[in-house]
Order: sequence, then C-alpha cells, then structure tokens
Amino acid sequence: MLDQLCTAPWVSRSRPPATGPGLEPRISNHVCLSIMIICWSYLAREAHACCVCVSRLLETDSKSLRSVNGSRRNSVSSLVSSSSASSNLSHLEEDSWILWGRIVNEWEDFRKKNEKQLKDLVRKGIPHHFRAIVWQLLCNAQNMPIKDQYSELLKMTSPCEKLIRRDIARTYPEHDFFKEDSLGQEVLFNVMKAYSLVDREVGYCQGSAFIVGLLLMQMPEEEAFCVFVKLMQDYRLRELFKPSMAELGLCMYQFEYMIQELLPDLHIHFQAQSFHTSMYASSWFLTIFLTSFPLPVATRIFDIFMLEGLEIVFRVGLAILQMNQAELIQLDMEGMLQYFQRVIPHQLESGPDKVILAAYNVKYNAKKMKKLEKEYTTIKTKEMEEQVEIKRLRTENRLLKQRIDTLEKGQVTRAQEAEETYLVMRELATVRQQSEEATAQLELAQSTIRDLQQRPLLLIGG
Repeated sequence: MLDQLCTAPWVSRSRPPATGPGLEPRISNHVCLSIMIICWSYLAREAHACCVCVSRLLETDSKSLRSVNGSRRNSVSSLVSSSSASSNLSHLEEDSWILWGRIVNEWEDFRKKNEKQLKDLVRKGIPHHFRAIVWQLLCNAQNMPIKDQYSELLKMTSPCEKLIRRDIARTYPEHDFFKEDSLGQEVLFNVMKAYSLVDREVGYCQGSAFIVGLLLMQMPEEEAFCVFVKLMQDYRLRELFKPSMAELGLCMYQFEYMIQELLPDLHIHFQAQSFHTSMYASSWFLTIFLTSFPLPVATRIFDIFMLEGLEIVFRVGLAILQMNQAELIQLDMEGMLQYFQRVIPHQLESGPDKVILAAYNVKYNAKKMKKLEKEYTTIKTKEMEEQVEIKRLRTENRLLKQRIDTLEKGQVTRAQEAEETYLVMRELATVRQQSEEATAQLELAQSTIRDLQQRPLLLIGG
C-alpha cells in the first residue's frame, strides 16, 4: 500500500527522496495531510487485514475506542499495546498509520486534550512517513509567511556563501543524499544561505547544517527552511548559534551542575583530568546528538526534542554518563575522548530504546534549571561589569601612561635645555674672562704706547 501511495500522482517528485538507515522514501510535505486522509480511506475500502483487526478491537474493547477518540482517561498508546497482543508486526505498522493519521487530522483538538498521550507516542517514535508533517505541527511551522520569501532569498548573495560551501561536504558525508555534488548538497546550501540572509546576526554557524540536513531527509527544502527558522526562534537554537554562544555556556553550566549532583565521583574524575564539559558535550547541544550518535538514534531523540525542547539533551546526556560511569573513571583525558567518539556510538547501534528509557529515569528538576540560569546570568552580568570596569581602568591607565610619557619627554627636553644653557653660560664666562684679559692687555698695551710716545719728548726737552 505504501508503494502505491508513494507512486501516486499527487506525490511530489520535485527531487529524489532521501534514503538511509531507518529512513524510508518520504512524501511531499505540503500534501501530507491529504495523503493521511487518503491512507485512512484506502485502508477502510480495501478491508485490509489490519482494518479487520482494528475493527474487532474497536468492537470488543471500549477503552481502545475511547482512546482513539481522544479520551483523557485512556492513553492512545493502549491501542498500540492492544494491537501488539493480537496482530503481527505489519498490522502494528498499519495501526500506527491509522492512529497518527487521526492525530494529524485532529491535531489542535488532540494536542489540547491529550498532551500526556501525545508525549508518550512521540517518545516511542514518530513513524517515518509522518515525521515531516508532525514536526511542522509540533513547532507550528506550517503556513509561515516567510516561506513565500524563500525563492527570493535564493536569488540574493550572502556573505557566508564561501563558508557554507566549505562545510557542506562535511555534513553527513556517508549519507547517499549528501554525496559530493548531489542534489542534497545543493538544497542544504540553499537553506543555509537563505537563513544567513534572514538572520544576519547569526549568519551561518558550523553545526547547524546537520540539523538542516536531518530536516531535508524528511521534507522539501521550503518546509525545512520554515522548520529551521522556528527551531532557531523558539527552541533556544538561535542563542546557541550566536557568535557569543552565550546559551551554550549556560547549557554547559547547567549540565556540569547535574553531573556534580547526580554523578559526583565522575565529576571529581573529570576535574582531576581537566576534562571540561565542553570537550565532549558541546556537540550534543549544538547538533542534538546528530554528530555523535547513529542517525536512527539521533532522529528518535530529535522527535522528542521537537516536542520537549533541550530538556531531552540534558536527560540523554546524563543517561549516557550514568551508563558508562564505571568505564570512564578508569580512563585519562585522551582515553575518555576516544571513548566518547568510538565506544558510545557503537553501544547505540542496537537502537535508541535503552538510552531513551534511561533518560526518563534521570532526575531533572526544571525549577532548579531555572535557578541555575539565573545564577549563570548573575555571574555573567558581574563578569561583564568587571570587564567594563577593567576596560575603564585600562583606558585610564593608558591615558596616564601617555601623560607620563609626555611629562618624561618634557623633562628630558628641559634637562637638555638646562644642559645646553649651562654649556652656553660656561662658554659665556670663558668669553667674558678672555674679554677681560684682552681688555687688560689692551690697556697695558695702550699704556706702553703712551709711555713710548712720551719718551722722545723727554729726550728733546733734555
């Protein structure tokens, strides 16, 4: 049935669907809602074995019926649970399609009345073919006005283009959709370029391409662009990717506190090894584990992130540390780096269920996190004030040094002038002495001349 739907004329063929581990060909996002309804009708008309099974369940199990209709008292997951007891795997998949089709079709009403049930379902994983529409619904990205600007943005030039081009080849290099010179690389470039023009303060930040790449595996580029804009605006990602990365510093501060409180021995070991939180956890927050975990696992975590935000990153991060604490304590800094890069991803190849279950056993105190945020803000504000004061003092110090230099130069000048004056005075004294001596000699000579002039007169008179 899925193959028939995917080849139907209403399915967009604007570009090849992305495929990969855990990813099926995807349906164009702007017709997803219609396809869900068609899928529901198709199943009913064809009287598939799944529908027979579901009908039997609906007739015999009033609780399941109330669950599908959005009852507050019964979890939607009970329908899936009941189906698993009486159907094979393919029937469960069909049940999931039916259930999510109803949820999408009645989204606003279902989300308001069945918040806990929706959380349970999302934590169990959104079906591949529903991710595009459900992610848009979760972040309210459908029908965004900015979508109409997308084609115009692509005609413009961004100062970040060279940087984006350089990083494109490093984004999911093993994934077929993003092979060199592929359509995937081109649409990834388009979305990153468009965002860099919309938000010039952030522009382009390395790491954000992995999030956009995941979106493009699920939906066309226009929808991916709108979802990315929403994630940046409403999910704290913009603050994470700002040039100052102030939000990342806050996340590291909060995460380190959680380690200190919940895993004190591991925290002491990290401190002893100078193994800073940012050395292994920065990429967890910047890419929502997309560069650290196998793609199917990171995608499941991203499902939850779309509903619950960054809380799931804290939870999964702590769960990973709890599960590997004994091994990490035995390693030095280099060993721990290798462990995070190789051993942990290998552990998760079996699937995400274990780590997600462990994540929801982590003690997460939202009020404490808010308090830590205030503490961090106070610390940073004080640091900024101190930096301003230091800057002011440095400016004053620079001006004083300039003044001292000027005075010193003046003193040197005056000293030189005094020395020159002294020399002139000495020369003047010498000249005066010589003048006096010359005057005395002149007077003596004049006296001698007068004497000589008077002698002949004396001789004549005698």
